[in-house]
Amino acid sequence: MGSMPSDSETLSIYEPPDDFSREIDEHIKNCALAVELRQNPDFIESRPHLKIPAEVRQHNLTAGTLAGPGMIVVPPYYFNERDGKSMVQIFYVGPDCSGHPGIVHGGFLATMLDEGLARCAFPAMPNKVGVTANLQINYLKPTMAGQFLVLRATTTKTEGRKAWAEGWIESLEVAEGEEPQKLVEASALFIEPKYANVLKSLYRVSD
Repeated sequence: MGSMPSDSETLSIYEPPDDFSREIDEHIKNCALAVELRQNPDFIESRPHLKIPAEVRQHNLTAGTLAGPGMIVVPPYYFNERDGKSMVQIFYVGPDCSGHPGIVHGGFLATMLDEGLARCAFPAMPNKVGVTANLQINYLKPTMAGQFLVLRATTTKTEGRKAWAEGWIESLEVAEGEEPQKLVEASALFIEPKYANVLKSLYRVSD
């Protein structure tokens, strides 16, 4: 499948296919949160979906099946704190990920949280990869489609081949002086499998 691009290389791979995708991409890249995290030396910026080879990406749920117009319009931006301490993901979700009209499907949010918490916790694990053993979701407010979202995650505990993480999804845009409101929150347990050496070559999360 060829060599895997580095974290920094993933930031220059994506070419927006249309004007709307370009606007979405530029908005995320230049938003205040991304600028702040980019200036913090403790965080590594990347777009992990672009590490997956194109021939494999089409079979991946979030990087392929759910990616594109009306769904995850552009590959999300990730900011991973070193050693798996925390992670911030910024992305845009379109109307084709809805359950009820205009409201993002709860299963989609669960998928994003599962993957996001995993990408937070994996760097804290011995071989930097694991599988989900438990995932708990609490839906707090309806998440409207057609908006920019932020997924925040923290690794709360590690023990041998196990890692625990928790996090939530919130809106990116808030009025000045207001705190973002949580839309959905989750906690998860990840376990490193016996074949972790093989998996880490496929799902590397840092340089």
